[in-house]
Amino acid sequence: MFTRAVRNSFIRTLKSKQTAVSSTCLQTNFALRSVSSRSNDFSATPHTSNVTKNLSRSKSTAADDEVTTVDDDFVLHLTGLQAEVAEEDLIDPVRDYTSDKTKSGTPSPWAVFDAWGAGDEIHAPLNPHDESKLSVASVRIPTSEEERENATDETEILSAYDNLLKSRSSVHFGYPYNLMYNHEELYQFMKYSINNLGDPFVPSNYGVHSRQFECSVIDFFADLWNIDPGEYWGYVTTCGTEGNLHGILLARECHPDGILYSSKETHYSIFKAARYYRMDAKAIPTLPMGEIDYDILAAEIDANRDRPVIINVNIGTTVKGAVDNLDRILRILNNLNIPRERFHIHCDGALFAMMMPFVDFAPEITFKKPIDSIAVSGHKMLGCPMPCGITIARKEHVKKVEQRIDYLNSVDTTIMGSRNGQAALYLWYSLRKKGISGIKRDVVHCMETAQYLRSALTDSGFTARLNDLSCTVVLERPMDDALIKRWQLACEEDIAHVVVMPNVTRSKIDKFVLELIECREKFGRMKPARDESPLNKLACSSWGGNVVAPVGDFKSA
Repeated sequence: MFTRAVRNSFIRTLKSKQTAVSSTCLQTNFALRSVSSRSNDFSATPHTSNVTKNLSRSKSTAADDEVTTVDDDFVLHLTGLQAEVAEEDLIDPVRDYTSDKTKSGTPSPWAVFDAWGAGDEIHAPLNPHDESKLSVASVRIPTSEEERENATDETEILSAYDNLLKSRSSVHFGYPYNLMYNHEELYQFMKYSINNLGDPFVPSNYGVHSRQFECSVIDFFADLWNIDPGEYWGYVTTCGTEGNLHGILLARECHPDGILYSSKETHYSIFKAARYYRMDAKAIPTLPMGEIDYDILAAEIDANRDRPVIINVNIGTTVKGAVDNLDRILRILNNLNIPRERFHIHCDGALFAMMMPFVDFAPEITFKKPIDSIAVSGHKMLGCPMPCGITIARKEHVKKVEQRIDYLNSVDTTIMGSRNGQAALYLWYSLRKKGISGIKRDVVHCMETAQYLRSALTDSGFTARLNDLSCTVVLERPMDDALIKRWQLACEEDIAHVVVMPNVTRSKIDKFVLELIECREKFGRMKPARDESPLNKLACSSWGGNVVAPVGDFKSA
């Protein structure tokens, strides 16, 4: 049974590791590929020191992990998480949304802030005085002169709000937002109403826009994903969801009678698009690591050969960061003799499609393969004070949704009419300032630090997993909701996850793990909610390597 001795042991381990790190230059385990698919040269040969092996343990060395058992008497069972399994699911594992329009996909609640979150400092929670300034009564907008006279001063309210955001940003672990950015040079442009209404490539009569910057951003991503000039179209969206809505709309217009196939761990926006566009959709079961079950996908496509195939490929699922194998999906289509004109592939790359081109020997997501569109979020990996995204598609498909609008003196090709020109400017600025080398550094930091977190959790006796192509560490859900809210962990039933972004440091991870240990000492460990719960699936051997087993009897998923 775990005691405070475990916490003290972890602290001693941290001190020894920090001493070693300070005197050793850690080299990345991930060699980086040039953005150009034609070059794979590197100026330095990757080297892994013994310290790196200890701090960033990959699956190939996971066999050295010590598997810890826990006294069941020390465990508190979480109530209220027992999942309801629909009767039809027991008969047919494929959810058919032709008639069942219930909410589907994996939830991804929005964080309540986008702010500066860099550095190791953790700011104190809001004090009662500041909390009172942000109460419903305090922020209420006066509707009479009497109310105005008694209203709280706006400067005091905003000062308290700044303190709130500063505190919450410093313990931001559960959602994929890069809070390490500085756009002070762009503040001067906030006084302008920059609107990129209409198509980014067809200027309208409205002159206060940032189209030149938007087109530059689109060109960058077109080059990143290897599609030739003249063959692509795209725009800066309000978020990754809008990019998915646009990508699935193009698919529906190209194949009005097609069936949309996507995994059950897909982001909820894909099935939202199917409902919006009244499309038939099938939610395919997943493997324990979060990838789509390829055999079931093949069987479903084969059973519906009379209908065109529309597939959403996940380049990093919401909860586990799993990457669907695009090449394997293409082989399935080839083996089933599905002709190119009968299938359409959209790639939801919200976070990792921005990172994958910089990880050596990673699968290529490229328009040189028969894919049709890609959508990513801009505020996640790059960092931006407002949600935004980018979508790129084959130009031939966009013609199917294009309409001339005389009022704009442009064409209507986007989901939104008026579009935030500030977002395009901020994305352009981030790409110019970071450059290729800056993005590479961020990717290396995220991948290495995620391995550090996974090893720290495992060494401390927690169930934790990390997919190969991911910076999302999945772990057993803490028993204390206060800790979950403090660190803003994203949870799904009996698991939680941490998305390691450029602003997440090892120092913060050490503090987080110590608090987890204290939480376990006080409340115990999470017990799987059911046999096939997400927590039990973390123990499945298909992940590879050793893992600290969840509490209770393990049944292979």
